[in-house]
Amino acid sequence: MRRQLPRWSEFKPLLRPRRISLKPVNRRLAAAHTIADLRAISARRIPRAVFDYVDGAAEEEVSMRRAREAFDQVEFRPNVLRDVGTVDTEVSVLGRTWPVPFALAPTGFTRMLQHEGERAVARAAQRTGVTFALSTMASTTIETAAAEAPAANRWFQLYVWRDHGFAKELIERAHAAGYQALILTVDTPVGGARLRDVRNGLSIPPQLTARTVLDAARHPSWWFNLLTTEPPTVAALGDRQGTAAQLVDQLFDPSITFADLDWIRGAWPGPLIVKGIQTVADARAAVDHGADALVVSNHGGRQLDRAPTPLRLLPSVVDAVGDRAEVLMDSGLRSGSDIAAAIAMGARACLVGRAFLYGLMAAGEFGVQRAISILHTELARTMRLLGVSAVSELNREHAILRD
Repeated sequence: MRRQLPRWSEFKPLLRPRRISLKPVNRRLAAAHTIADLRAISARRIPRAVFDYVDGAAEEEVSMRRAREAFDQVEFRPNVLRDVGTVDTEVSVLGRTWPVPFALAPTGFTRMLQHEGERAVARAAQRTGVTFALSTMASTTIETAAAEAPAANRWFQLYVWRDHGFAKELIERAHAAGYQALILTVDTPVGGARLRDVRNGLSIPPQLTARTVLDAARHPSWWFNLLTTEPPTVAALGDRQGTAAQLVDQLFDPSITFADLDWIRGAWPGPLIVKGIQTVADARAAVDHGADALVVSNHGGRQLDRAPTPLRLLPSVVDAVGDRAEVLMDSGLRSGSDIAAAIAMGARACLVGRAFLYGLMAAGEFGVQRAISILHTELARTMRLLGVSAVSELNREHAILRD
């Protein structure tokens, strides 16, 4: 073959220089194509102790690993020659239509991760139409989070305090502020042994020590935001300090029973969700005591190590409660294909936690929005490849768990 020098007219179309944004946030997010990318970005931007608070789990972290490994064991069974020119990712949850079958899970101490914390999460949720849940241990008040996102679908997550009067006060405040559903988390009678936090010496708020001062030199923007805004605390507690586990053990009531679920059911007029279901028997009992929905969850592996793996337990819980309650799932979800697998195996919808927190740590409000966009895009693509055009078409024929 005879060679020739390329002509400029032939070479010019190949030159497509990428436009570089002047905004650092945009430059960071341009490299984020998956939740794993957001995790890598946040690991570089956030002090190690704070990153480990999100990334870690209890004891040997077996529960967290098993939750992820279960999704690795999913085998999809696609249908071909189906019309997937358009796909509908909407789903009905507790009488409301969601644009996507996932919500942002309740997370504590969120302003420690990024200085705007729940405010940023609420704004991103409202902009995308995604439901978000505010934790009892949030670093933003019930009323402030509602004011940031007045049009969003908002849930409030409750831990039962030793002072039941205060728990009832929180319920009343959430109802007055327009939260549409109440999540009762039941897997936290005491705090899990989160050994990364112990070894890192993490406290709420973070304390200045020789180690953290040295770390500040490597993460100046995080420390600047921390030191020039209000200290991150649990909004419901004022200036009370300590590790996450210490605060849980001081404040939460380890003696609660299903009888307490009865009075909470009586105190809350809207949909009641029980989160932390890990056995079929408890699923049935929660529904018997008035739960409208359940969340099959091991708290992301952050409480009892070697707890049941939610994805493996999910079909049994769905079969046990039938149409008496809606069943959601969390723990281990990192992609839109994970969400598709959970729904195929029976979940009405999913809660995602770490996935959006990596986005928050990477780029604040727009990082959360990017995480939502990634999950939505991956879900829609997975649905097309499975040959389904609506979330309602996903069923157990589309996904199995390999042994």
